[in-house]
Amino acid sequence: MVTVANPIYDIVFKYLMEDERIARTILSALLKMDVVHVKLRPHEYANVKRDTLSVFRIDFGATVRQADGSEQLILVELQKTWLPTETLRFRQYLGVQYQNPANVVGEGRDTHALPLVAIYLLGHNVGDIEEPVLYVQHETYDYEGRRVTKGLPDPFVDSLTHNSIIVQIPRLHGQVNTRLDKVLSIFDQTYKSKDNQQVLNIDDSIYAGDAEMEHIIHRLLMAATDANVRQDMNVEDEYFSIIEKRDTEIMMRDRQLAEQSVQLAEKNVQLAEKDVQLQELMRNSIRMLLKAKMEPEAIATSLGIDLEKVLRELE
Repeated sequence: MVTVANPIYDIVFKYLMEDERIARTILSALLKMDVVHVKLRPHEYANVKRDTLSVFRIDFGATVRQADGSEQLILVELQKTWLPTETLRFRQYLGVQYQNPANVVGEGRDTHALPLVAIYLLGHNVGDIEEPVLYVQHETYDYEGRRVTKGLPDPFVDSLTHNSIIVQIPRLHGQVNTRLDKVLSIFDQTYKSKDNQQVLNIDDSIYAGDAEMEHIIHRLLMAATDANVRQDMNVEDEYFSIIEKRDTEIMMRDRQLAEQSVQLAEKNVQLAEKDVQLQELMRNSIRMLLKAKMEPEAIATSLGIDLEKVLRELE
């Protein structure tokens, strides 16, 4: 067993992905393609800005080798989050990619955007979907619903659509059956130390003989002993503890407001029932006094009510 830094932390993940060899290994497994070169996009950045929720973003230019041996440049937008967040935030980041003129190639009528793949590493589950990794791929169909393959892929079509890969980190449960399983196992939170969530206790024997995975483990070992990385992990813990405290306070306040609303509704029902009872009692009193031959004006004065209420009982 080895103790390594937990890559669910933004600073550790950034530390990993800054190593091109590791970036190629991880992206190759996720894309199921041979990634021969990876480069952080010019004018792009690793987003470590903190606001209401953490979404960590890195944009890559990845050169992939096609089945025919040719190479193609694609854009990979990788976003990682610890907490459930609104999909609008992810869409806003995609919008930046579509508007970036640096992501356009060609000239004149041949101008088109580079193909884009969005990868989401989520620290939470997506509804009731049980599969840890989802591939959301767009197909092309004619009016009759028949799949169109002739002439595809096409730069125009690829410029207007993009595929997505969604990884539900909590759904990773220590099973290593495929290459992707092995690569994603470094994110498996079931390996998290009971005493310190900043580290994972990993059985490195499952990576024996795999040079790429051994390199990743070595990089995580370096991160675990790097004082600056550990300090940034402490900052992340402090940040998320503040968010957790805030969210807990909001949840408790919402619960109290909901309970108060229920209590108020119950009181309103009780008051409405009492009002009905009082109205019925008042009508009975008016009827009794009318039977006693008491004048309507005297009844109204005696009961302190409008004369119209008394007269209505005479109808």
